[in-house]
Amino acid sequence: MTATASGATAALSDVPTSTPALVACDVEGTLVRAGRRATPAVLDALAAVHAAGHHLVIATGRSLAGAVQVVRQLGIRDGWVVAANGAVTARLDANGYSIVEVRPVDAEPVCRLVTRTRPDLRLAAEVVGAGYRVTRRFPERQLNGQQEVLREIADIWARPTPRLVVYGQWAQRLAPALRASGVTAIPARVDWVDVTAPGVSKATALESIRVELGVASSRTVAIGDGESDLEMLAWAAVSIAMGQAPDAVRAAADRVTGTIDEDGAAGALFDALLLPTA
Repeated sequence: MTATASGATAALSDVPTSTPALVACDVEGTLVRAGRRATPAVLDALAAVHAAGHHLVIATGRSLAGAVQVVRQLGIRDGWVVAANGAVTARLDANGYSIVEVRPVDAEPVCRLVTRTRPDLRLAAEVVGAGYRVTRRFPERQLNGQQEVLREIADIWARPTPRLVVYGQWAQRLAPALRASGVTAIPARVDWVDVTAPGVSKATALESIRVELGVASSRTVAIGDGESDLEMLAWAAVSIAMGQAPDAVRAAADRVTGTIDEDGAAGALFDALLLPTA
């Protein structure tokens, strides 16, 4: 069921208010536009949620290196980060971060499928915290961290990786075939598909964090805008879609906030303050 922004109080008031909540936020299209920094309104809202004692978790499709970079820009110094669409979980601390869980994908069949059907596409395997191993160098600013160009395709699966990137013209058309092979394949753009292990999603990582923190399932909030957020929205007790999100994402949420140009995430985060701690 989807509600408008004016229904925020009603939606959130259904959640018990005796303990801190876990508030999970996507990054691109939710907190920031790609290549830009968050607005003052979003930064203030993030700080307010943290100051109120709630658990703020950033959940993104970015690599861990890219996720930590944006988290620092958001002014977040401690807490949890879900990266690679749920395949990597890390915990922030004063010295940087510690990796809590990495769920590797079986890269060989994915790479063989791509090279057999679309040899023109580029492949990248995430190296957690460092960068990527790539079949061909990606354009500037497409990947975070270092790029190690490999000589042989087999070098992609020679070492474990939590996430593969399939990149090139109309790469998204391969998503159904990749899913049919058993992996999780999420088109981030028409030219980009993220591939992770079967059953991996932001929701699976968030559930592990929720259990670790001892937060009741009724005390969970999620804010997102894309296909990679669907499982996260279904997982949360209160799910909020950005105003510019595709129809399927908005339909999956309990309510819809403003667009990113309207600082919709800031409004949704301030709504989370209606979930006071004991």
